[in-house]
Amino acid sequence: MDFTPTEEQEAARELAGRIFADLATHERLRAAGTGTDAELWKALCAAGLPGAVEETGLLGLVLLLEEQGRRTAQVPFAASCVYGILAVARHGTEEQRARLLPGLRDGTSVVTGAFPAPGAVSSRAGRLSGAVEWVPWLRDATHVLVPDGDRALWLVRTEDAAAVEAVELTAPWAAARLVLDGTPGERLGGTGAGAHDDVLAAARIAFAGLQAGVCAGSLARAVEYTSVREQFGRPLSTHQAVQLRAADAHMDTEAIRVTAYEAAWRFDEGLDAAGAALTAAWWASEAGKRVVHAGQHLHGGMGADLDHPVHRHFLWGRQLDAYLGCGTELLAELGDLLAEGDL
Repeated sequence: MDFTPTEEQEAARELAGRIFADLATHERLRAAGTGTDAELWKALCAAGLPGAVEETGLLGLVLLLEEQGRRTAQVPFAASCVYGILAVARHGTEEQRARLLPGLRDGTSVVTGAFPAPGAVSSRAGRLSGAVEWVPWLRDATHVLVPDGDRALWLVRTEDAAAVEAVELTAPWAAARLVLDGTPGERLGGTGAGAHDDVLAAARIAFAGLQAGVCAGSLARAVEYTSVREQFGRPLSTHQAVQLRAADAHMDTEAIRVTAYEAAWRFDEGLDAAGAALTAAWWASEAGKRVVHAGQHLHGGMGADLDHPVHRHFLWGRQLDAYLGCGTELLAELGDLLAEGDL
């Protein structure tokens, strides 16, 4: 195993870091509300970063999502890359790749995913029916990747859905309830359960990488704050209790990062990544929750201010915890893999 980024991956990460630092400011995030920051999304696509994922792989995407998470930037980067670019590139037909990928690379098309939604949608003769209670970034997406009860994958145009009903989540992810009623869908390749499991594993790894960035950003803000905030005539950071809490948060953040890196490396190398993806998702869910709570706690009274930047990390961290499936659900899946001898 070698997680050292390639020159291409490192260059993409540095470029993404600069763009997020310049455009994902506190003021702009406040103005974006729950929707996509259109200017930021345009800048990322103009720089070729979504399309670069085809070359840099899932590990490259994880590195980019870490930079997004540090700033809690309001763009559907993870969703469109995992459910769009990687899904189409890996499982679409040659005709689908030629038709769909150019729009996904330049950002004119945005795909999100109705994952996980076991048994929520049925298909018959290319028509889909059912409802998924909440889908991230659905309000800003042109397409949604929907698994049916047999785990086949379907691309559905958002405008064709019976209803897209806005819902508010813990994090401002432009989410909506997806309602399908005989809605036409395009089968992604000639795929079955294998493609579904592949996309689900990639999504878990990608969103774990996003959580690593969210936690790193929360911890960085806590370190900066406690280094300048004084109590009893000395900085908070000199108190042993503060140091221990921050150290625990750092170790948790590193665990999220390294398990996401390992899972992404296995995925890119064509190795079985199902167990590694679940492990990364578990760490991102359980440890991520601890880190964003610590980040807010270390800010003391300022952490209770809903307008403070650290509160946004708290909201994203808790939303990612829920989206990844929460720890007990993920452990149950890992247990099933162990019982089946697949680990």
